[in-house]
Amino acid sequence: MIAVIDYDAGNIRSVEHALSALGLEAVVTRDADVIRSADKVILPGVGAFGDAMGKLRDFGLIEVIREVVAAGKPFLGICLGLQLMFDESEESPGVPGLSLLKGRIVRIPEGGGRKIPHIGWNDLRFPKESSLFQGVPEGSYVYFVHSYYLQAEDETVVAATTEYGPVIHAAVAKDNVYACQFHPEKSGDVGMTILRNFGAL
Repeated sequence: MIAVIDYDAGNIRSVEHALSALGLEAVVTRDADVIRSADKVILPGVGAFGDAMGKLRDFGLIEVIREVVAAGKPFLGICLGLQLMFDESEESPGVPGLSLLKGRIVRIPEGGGRKIPHIGWNDLRFPKESSLFQGVPEGSYVYFVHSYYLQAEDETVVAATTEYGPVIHAAVAKDNVYACQFHPEKSGDVGMTILRNFGAL
């Protein structure tokens, strides 16, 4: 069973529907015991970094997330969920993130005709192999909606990149921890392959 963490932060139902379409058992929950008992956990999210960390704290979910990661359960962050997994964000100065991995979230720079937020389809490059992207050809397009992006401190965790002005760390993978800045649940067959791969971990 996959627990999809519900902390009032956006794209939760679309993730649930995508998992159901793949025949994967998913439950949307903020119940700590249900999350602990799940085989895998997904942290989705759309919105502001500081607000989201506040909601995770208010719902008592920060320690639960750290527990399931420490227990070695496959854990996937999506969009804002990826950003929350790191140390801090320029969007919300002074608000600490979950620090599951080391790095910071910075604003996409203006200029070059770029529109902020970045909304649309971009292609992926894979600097290393990851089970999350098995069967996904390099150059596949996925759907992004974001104004801030990850700069991972340790680039060996970066599993996929794209370019939107700067090179964007679009996905990470380390041990049982995975995350995508893009929305696999809105990325057609490519995204469904990624979610199927996560479900098979």
